[in-house]
Amino acid sequence: MSQKTMLMAANFRSKKQAMWRGALGKCPACNTRSLFAKYLKIADKCGGGGLVLEGHQADDAPPYFTIFIVGHIIVPVALIVERSYQPPLLVHATVFCVLAIVVSLISLPIVKGAVVGLQWALRMHGFAEPDAQTDDM
Repeated sequence: MSQKTMLMAANFRSKKQAMWRGALGKCPACNTRSLFAKYLKIADKCGGGGLVLEGHQADDAPPYFTIFIVGHIIVPVALIVERSYQPPLLVHATVFCVLAIVVSLISLPIVKGAVVGLQWALRMHGFAEPDAQTDDM
């Protein structure tokens, strides 16, 4: 195996594995449970492998994907319930508003962790190797 092939294999970051680890709230690099410091706040640094997470932003992607996922779960269920049982409007609105909020609160940290894991795997937003970064000064 050539040196270039060995270097590429050593630097390979699996997108699927990184996203899965992030979705579970674990560091995408070392798989220790230290991605979040609070409910949605990314930790400053990984406690296991020392990966610097400070100042990392997933921006608007997690809320967008969460809205997309929740909409695709709630709307079909609401339509099925409406066609099957025809509940009063007040019951219908109350149940599905509460359900949408609960599903959103459950899925948002999962989606945010997966986005951070993907960004780590793609070396985005400061997740590049230290020797690969160039100084602009």
